[in-house]
Amino acid sequence: MRFLTGSGGPTAAGGGTDPGGTGPGGGDGGGADGAGTDPGAAGTGRSGTRPAAPSGAGRWYRRPGARLPAALLAGALPALAFPAPSLWWWAYGALVPWMLLLRTAPTGRRAALEGWLGGLGLVVALHHWLLPSLHVFLLPLAALLGVLWIPWALLVRALLAGRPRARRAAAALVLVPSGWLLSELARSWEGLGGPWGLLGASQWQVPAVLRVASVGGVWLAGLLVVAVNTALVLLLTGPRSPRVAVAGAAGLAVCAAGTVAAWAWAPQPRAYGALRVAVVQPGVVAGPDSVERRFTEAERLTRQPALRGVDLVVWGESGVGADLDARPDLLRRLTAAAREVGAPLLVNVDARADARGDRPAGIYKSAVLVDGRGPTGDRYDKMRLVPFGEYVPARELLGWATSVGRAAGEDRRRGAAPVVMELPGRPGVRIGPLVCFESAFPDMSRYLAGHGADLIVVQSATSSFQDSWAPAQHASLGALRAAETGRPVVHATLTGQSAGYLPSGAPAGPPLGTSARAATVYGVPLVTGRTLFVRYGPWPVYAALSALAAAGLVGLAGRGRRTARDGSGPGVSGRPPGR
Repeated sequence: MRFLTGSGGPTAAGGGTDPGGTGPGGGDGGGADGAGTDPGAAGTGRSGTRPAAPSGAGRWYRRPGARLPAALLAGALPALAFPAPSLWWWAYGALVPWMLLLRTAPTGRRAALEGWLGGLGLVVALHHWLLPSLHVFLLPLAALLGVLWIPWALLVRALLAGRPRARRAAAALVLVPSGWLLSELARSWEGLGGPWGLLGASQWQVPAVLRVASVGGVWLAGLLVVAVNTALVLLLTGPRSPRVAVAGAAGLAVCAAGTVAAWAWAPQPRAYGALRVAVVQPGVVAGPDSVERRFTEAERLTRQPALRGVDLVVWGESGVGADLDARPDLLRRLTAAAREVGAPLLVNVDARADARGDRPAGIYKSAVLVDGRGPTGDRYDKMRLVPFGEYVPARELLGWATSVGRAAGEDRRRGAAPVVMELPGRPGVRIGPLVCFESAFPDMSRYLAGHGADLIVVQSATSSFQDSWAPAQHASLGALRAAETGRPVVHATLTGQSAGYLPSGAPAGPPLGTSARAATVYGVPLVTGRTLFVRYGPWPVYAALSALAAAGLVGLAGRGRRTARDGSGPGVSGRPPGR
């Protein structure tokens, strides 16, 4: 593929006349500087020597000792775009320092190392609040996940090193965002921590990008953000190559036009009614009898006169600490509270349960709907569990993690399938519950919306991370899920941050902060119609994978033709075919 191995791109071994790594662009005869000689003259299309650039022997990016910490820091920078800093605008340039570093890597091996270090820095920065639970185990976990950014780093170097021709610059605008999406897709597997901190999720406050999410989910929003970063890199590195600068400007124009088009033409659900949903947040309750006292506090808040006449009351995750079949006294209290407030309660039971039917015995986290007559029969058992927090992957090998952090001493049981519940008192209205971590997964809320849920309810507990970025990060995910599905989302927690979102992703009212002990009511619309994301799913993922596969096939075909024409491989000429 000419735009990967030719046109002034880096060679597999550093290329150019800079075998010692003195030229930051490697195979482009001095890379970003354009200094040195270029026997193949791929950047100019003819043999010869480029004019010497000003001496850069003292430039920091030529020193390996400076590049490694720079890669670690550059990878961590995007974390500032997420809550709690929530500098959403920062996301559109946060990758630029990392990409500028990768494009000047003297060899592919060095780019891979700096991609891994940057990925490690990103994971630690996004998940630093896990330190109280995982302690030192967070570092090897981040080191493992950092590997996922190595292919992206190699792609950045291949497409952006030196002074790429217009065709390679245009390819970078498509393939670099696609490569980033591939890294995020791999990280989104539940066993690797799930899709927490996807770059598109940093835009949860931006109405225009939330509209983009309604078209292609958080995946399309992420592609947009990375494409803008790539265009900025082309603009910054293309002053001596007008075509590259034009490609960067064109990339920005396309991103802006696509956002405007989504805002103007993306179909949006239509309102036909309304719901009043109460969220009960009992606040921090500590001590040996905290489970019982928390239940009592939530019960008190539920019985407030201000909540009477609502359509639904939602408690946070683990609001009930005993199986209701084993504690009929708790069930009677819940039933009485529902009868008094005049609305069903969606509570969350975190307890050991006996085997029933095809449901084996074990500890479950379950959303249970209770009205004034008792349980309605609707129950949802959490399906996707938090690694280490609720189960230990490969416990036989990693069970030692329980001795160095707060890893689960016993694995929780998983539910069998998502559940859409009928809302008592509101015929035809249905709710789709998710439990905590599950709100990070776009496919779960999409499934619920596609199967008739009018309201998505998230029950969460982040009290273990009370004074960290975690509560705000978790609550912000509700805005993405609302925009993607075109359904209102209510996020209820034990200790904050609780929040409500309209189908557009806009706030339905002020959130309850981590210091609040209160109940609040969110008015949300009932809507009809489906977003493009609900209809067609994660099509941007398939498009990105197709683009990468097509680029790979074109590259292989081009290499085969050049090998056949030259009659030699890289071992004969010292350069990959096509140089």
